[in-house]
Amino acid sequence: MPVAAESPSKPSSAGLTPERSLDQRKQALKRANEIRTQRASLKRDLKAGKVSIQKLLLEPPEYLLTAKVFDMLVNVPKFGRVKASRVLKACRVSHSKTFQGLSERQRNEIVSYLTSR
Repeated sequence: MPVAAESPSKPSSAGLTPERSLDQRKQALKRANEIRTQRASLKRDLKAGKVSIQKLLLEPPEYLLTAKVFDMLVNVPKFGRVKASRVLKACRVSHSKTFQGLSERQRNEIVSYLTSR
């Protein structure tokens, strides 16, 4: 059986991140750290009851758009993983859904569910 000629192996671009300069990487890291800090502060405020989850759902700040709704629900007082899961299941929302990915129906349904409780 003849052996097929090997083609030169090129690195596949599928799944790889684009090349970035050192400066671009530092800026991206700085931005990511700022977002993490802002989210941590928001989670503390949620736990303390200083911020309403309903307000966040209706008007999420920019740094919250890529955060998962489940992760924020867990930080609401008297909520844990089980209650947060129940809320999302009752409103037909995936656990992996982000604030940005919520439709208006989902957003309003979660808010009305939380308000009625």
